[in-house]
Amino acid sequence: MPKIAAGSGTSTQRSGSWEGHPKGSAAYGRILLGLAFAGVATFAQLYSTQAVLPIMATDLQVTAAEAALTISLATVGLAATVIPWSFLADRIGRVKAMTWGITAATVLGLLVPLAPSFGMLLALRLLEGMALGGIPAIAIAYLNEEVNRAHAAMAAGSYIAGTTLGGLAGRLVAGPAGELWGWRTGALAVSLMATVAAVLFLVLIPKARGFAAAKAAGLRGAFGMLAGHLRNPRLLALYVQAFLMMGGFVAVYNYLGFRLSAAPFLLPATLISLIFLAYLSGTVTSRWAGALTARFGRRAVLLAGLALVISGLALTLTQVIAVILTGLVLFTGGFFAAHSIGSGWTGSIAASGRAQAASLYNLAYYLGSSVIGWSGGLLFQSLGWTPLALAIMVLAVVSAVSVVVVHPARNRRAPAPHHA
Repeated sequence: MPKIAAGSGTSTQRSGSWEGHPKGSAAYGRILLGLAFAGVATFAQLYSTQAVLPIMATDLQVTAAEAALTISLATVGLAATVIPWSFLADRIGRVKAMTWGITAATVLGLLVPLAPSFGMLLALRLLEGMALGGIPAIAIAYLNEEVNRAHAAMAAGSYIAGTTLGGLAGRLVAGPAGELWGWRTGALAVSLMATVAAVLFLVLIPKARGFAAAKAAGLRGAFGMLAGHLRNPRLLALYVQAFLMMGGFVAVYNYLGFRLSAAPFLLPATLISLIFLAYLSGTVTSRWAGALTARFGRRAVLLAGLALVISGLALTLTQVIAVILTGLVLFTGGFFAAHSIGSGWTGSIAASGRAQAASLYNLAYYLGSSVIGWSGGLLFQSLGWTPLALAIMVLAVVSAVSVVVVHPARNRRAPAPHHA
C-alpha cells in the first residue's frame, strides 16, 4: 500500500501513525458536512447565472452563446487557477488555501449583481472563477489525507453529492427570483446564500492532521510533476473523460432552458428553473457510485454512468416534456456517477503529487465546461437541439472508449487505492 502524498511532498503523519478519521467519528462527520457547505458555496456561485440565461440575454440584448460566457469565463478562471492553488495549498495547508479562496469568491460574488456593463460582468465572473479554483482539487486532496483510506471513495462521493446540492440550490434560487425581480436580484440571492454556506464551512471544517507542508520544488520540479501525470495513460484517460463529459453536461443545462422557453413549449423561467431538480439524481448516484465501487470496481461503475448519460440524452430528442425531463434525470445521474468515480480515482492512481493530479483533473473538467459549454451554443443556435444532443452522445462514447482501452477489465474487485 503506497504512502499518501500531500501534494508534491509527503505527509509523514499520514504515512506513519496517522491513519485518518474513521467513518462514524465526529471529525469524519464534520469533514463531510463542512465540505458539503464548501460545495454549496462554490457551485452555487459558479453557476449562479445559468438559470437566468434567457432573462439575461433579453435584458442585456446578447445572444444565447454570449450570455453563456458568464458561465464559461467563470469556469475558465477556475481552470486557470486550480494548479497554482494546489501548489499554494502544499505550502500553507489545505484548510487555509480553501479559506482564502472561498472568502475571495464570496466577496466577488456579491459584486456581480452590481456590474454596470456586460463587459464588467464578464470580468467579475472571471475573477470569481479564479477564486473558486481554490476549492475543488484541494477538497479531494484534503479528503485523501484526513479520512481513513477504507472510506475515502465513499467520502469523495459524499463531497460530490454536496456539490450537486450546491449547484441545484443556486439555480433554484436564481430562477424564480430572476423572473420576479430581474437576473441581478437572482444573482444577489445566490451570493447571499453562498456567503452563509461559506461561513458554515469555516466553522465546521476540522484542523488538518494528515498534512505536512511540502518543500518548494521550483518551477522545473513543478512542471516535471505535472508532465509526469500527463504521461500516465491511466490519468490521461480520466482527464479526457472529465473534459468531454463536463463540457457536454454544461452545454445541456446551458441551452435546454432556451429550448424549453421557445415554441412549442413556451415555459416561463420559474418552471424552467425546476429542471435543475434533476440534480437530485446526481446527489443520489454520486454517493451510490462510491459505495458500488467496493462491489463492481471503479471502471465498471464509471462506464455504467456513461451509459446512463447516453440513454438520457436519447430521451431528450423527443417533443414530449415528461420524456425530456426523464431523460434529463438519467443524464444527470449518470454524469455525476462518472464524475465522482473519476475525481476520486485520480488521487488513488497518483503515487505522489496528489493535489496536482486532482488539479489536472479539475483543469480538464472546467476547460471542458468553458470550451464545449460555450461552443455547444453555436451548434444549438445554428442547427437546434437534436444535433447538439447527438454530438454530446458521441463525446460520451469517446470517453467510454478511452477508459475501456486504458483501464483493463481485470481490476474489478474492491478498488483499494493502489488498484486501477
